[in-house]
Amino acid sequence: MELRNMTDKNLVLFDVDAQNKEQVIKQLISKIKKQDYIESEEALLEAVLKREEQSPTGMERGLAIPHGKSPTVKQAVFAVARLKTPLADWESIDPNNKVQLVFLIAIPESEAGTTHLKVLSTLSTNLMRDGYLENLMSAATPEEFLNRLDVEEKTEIASEKEFTKTVVAITACATGIAHTYMSAEALEKAGRELGVRVLVEKQGANGIEDELKADVIENADAVIFATDIAPKRKERFAGKAYVATRVAEPLRRGKEMIQKALNNPDGLVEADEEESSTTQSSGGGFFKDMVQAVMTGISYMIPVIVAGGLMMGIAKLGAMPFGLVNELGDPKYATHSNELFVILHHLDKFGGLIFKFMYPIFAAFVAYSLADRVGLVAGFIGGAFAGGLHYTFWNNPDGIPSGFLGALILGLAAGYIARFLNRKIQLNKNLAAMKPMFIIPAISVLSIFFLNFYIIDPVFGGLNVVLRNWIESAQGTGDVVLASIIASATAFDLGGPINKAAGAIAIGLAADEVYPLTPRVLAIVIPPIGLGLAVLIDKYVVGRRVFPADLRVAGNTSLLLGFLAISEGAIPFMLRNPLITIPINIIGAILGASTAVLLGAVQWLPLPAIWGWPLVENLWAYLLGLVVGAAFIAFANIFVRFAILKKKERQA
Repeated sequence: MELRNMTDKNLVLFDVDAQNKEQVIKQLISKIKKQDYIESEEALLEAVLKREEQSPTGMERGLAIPHGKSPTVKQAVFAVARLKTPLADWESIDPNNKVQLVFLIAIPESEAGTTHLKVLSTLSTNLMRDGYLENLMSAATPEEFLNRLDVEEKTEIASEKEFTKTVVAITACATGIAHTYMSAEALEKAGRELGVRVLVEKQGANGIEDELKADVIENADAVIFATDIAPKRKERFAGKAYVATRVAEPLRRGKEMIQKALNNPDGLVEADEEESSTTQSSGGGFFKDMVQAVMTGISYMIPVIVAGGLMMGIAKLGAMPFGLVNELGDPKYATHSNELFVILHHLDKFGGLIFKFMYPIFAAFVAYSLADRVGLVAGFIGGAFAGGLHYTFWNNPDGIPSGFLGALILGLAAGYIARFLNRKIQLNKNLAAMKPMFIIPAISVLSIFFLNFYIIDPVFGGLNVVLRNWIESAQGTGDVVLASIIASATAFDLGGPINKAAGAIAIGLAADEVYPLTPRVLAIVIPPIGLGLAVLIDKYVVGRRVFPADLRVAGNTSLLLGFLAISEGAIPFMLRNPLITIPINIIGAILGASTAVLLGAVQWLPLPAIWGWPLVENLWAYLLGLVVGAAFIAFANIFVRFAILKKKERQA
């Protein structure tokens, strides 16, 4: 697209003086309003700042592209500010980015998902071209700036006879916007310099762009998968030499990636001859395979958590004015004379139903990342086991689901088993279709059944017994010790078997008036609230975002669900970084629960959500414990993750 057609010289500002990004945005919106492209400055500002909370709009090499979609916008337009002093605190993809050139894009609601992505992709691509940014920064007048916005393709690089080899590639980042396009441009540029024809398919937020045709793939010498998530339709490249890497790598090592693909590839893409199915790999070994698989699973699971939490939240908030929050699940409301109560009851149940599919979706796409389509069924079944769906169908209400740990283990197992079978089983051409449609699903699903039946369920059932004995033996050790044990077990797996065992014992002690539920109810809400708080304040504490974009979305949901006592909102954090998140959650829960208990907070009822707080004795102590635990989790996560990011940057 031609960028200059979306703006005019009155919307290009030079030497803008601003102390922070909000001042820049306000100045640009004011200019857009004066040119009559919008009806309300306040409405567009709200839309842009809301988008700023979701993920970085700072890019690389001094560029930032804030944007907003709002009904107040009459016509798609962008304004530009070239700053007098670069801003170092503008959250960016590149943490070292100092923003000096800002493109503010205003989009009508009717063009959401189209126009702004085209502008983003065009700017990201142009930014990779030699001298582009320098030309914009050196423009003396707005007219000159506009003349330099669009880049003409050089005819000299299109000559087929100059290319001795052809490499095809797929680029895809987690958010599907900036790096997807920048990585593609970096590969194409490196290919031109090496005399290698490089054709790139972008799998971004707008779907598949520049899709590689079958004849192009057939004639290619190698393929590069520069992706942070599992690439789609990888089976098209069966038999091709490949290199797999992270999406940002071509920005630093584009030539090296191309040369490696041609001369020292990671291997050959494997697939069946019919109903093809590939072996997914990050090209970085077993650990990187697992990391990519877990990231893929989380990216598909987060919308499930958000949807389920939203349905339950609407139901519970709607029931609050009637005092029915804790009774909403009672079957009598399914046929109540008040239609509103019927709707709220079923909406609450609907949210719970959606949560049941959280683990199946996660495990299915973990397996898909490792083994493509042949891993989906076994992964889904493994996730169903982890969520305890088999106990529902087997009429075993006392069964203990394995939770997120089971989903992680079974999802990975399903992927690796399906991938192994796909590699090792070789059939005659006439029988090839049986492998992905019959043999691999049958063996992999059966394997998951036995793995769950003989290992996963018994292990977590055994943990439940051990934990029960441990908590019961600690009853005479003092309030703080018992509170610490109950809190740590509750916070460990967020609704998993250990959590449920702690809950059963704690409720039993409370029912017998032996020990109140204070540590239990606090440990339910402290982790999701603490992690949600971390996502909100990290940039103010260490000056930058320390969580990736998908976890920032999950964090906002986690905070809301925490106040509703739905701890599942924090599960994506545990799946992404269990060795960081689980210990911090446990310590935070212990600190919060112990503080509250020592100061005299008492809660006998199993009501951890915000509407149960007024029933707590010494509420101030209870809330102080909540603040202590949540604050520890928030700050510990921020500082630990910040230290890891800094270490990675030093090693880069």
